[in-house]
Amino acid sequence: MYRIRVLPAAVSLTAAAALLLTGCGGDDKGKDEDKIEGAGGETKSSAPASPSASGEAPKFDRPKITLPSDVQIDFEEPKLSDPQQAAALGDAQNFIRAIRYGIVKQDPDESAYKFYSDFQSQAQQYAKEQIKARVDAGLTISGEQRYFRTKVIPTKSAKSVVINFCSDSSKYYSKEVKTEKVRRTKPSAEDFAFWEIAMSPSEGKKGLWRAAGVKVTDPSRECRA
Repeated sequence: MYRIRVLPAAVSLTAAAALLLTGCGGDDKGKDEDKIEGAGGETKSSAPASPSASGEAPKFDRPKITLPSDVQIDFEEPKLSDPQQAAALGDAQNFIRAIRYGIVKQDPDESAYKFYSDFQSQAQQYAKEQIKARVDAGLTISGEQRYFRTKVIPTKSAKSVVINFCSDSSKYYSKEVKTEKVRRTKPSAEDFAFWEIAMSPSEGKKGLWRAAGVKVTDPSRECRA
């Protein structure tokens, strides 16, 4: 399997405390960007707005995220009764989509992931490093990546939450930008990773949640079981 490894950035004390609530270890090795695939026509798909406490979409503009038609990011949608938890989950999903968008755009400074992450946070650094590693290697993405076993875990302060995902990248491949050659690999246990994303509400935009810290355990026995 062809891999790009990115060393983990130092997690802030606030984000680290939140992530420790999950009780899971492991290193962030950039597993989520290990593979990609073909090109195709582009479909314009804005990132979905997260619900507000009233159930209505917040009244601010969100970045539009456009992915090639052959890039598919699927999220399991658990039923959440708490609208704030639902909003945090929605924007954690948007943060992941925004990283993929930055790779497609081949721009480590693309604004979408910055919108969905705290300024100069470990999460923002993580996103930039993931995109830059792809750009430097001359790679983009295509294929299907699936996120499942989703959990939303409030922190003790109740001001932030930790979003847990499992991801399956067995149909997610690397693609060379210049030649458009798809680097297909056989499915393996290493296709599964466990995600922890610390999310906090934006102070300036009511209804928006932003990523503060990210931790990815790769590969994950828990997720492939």
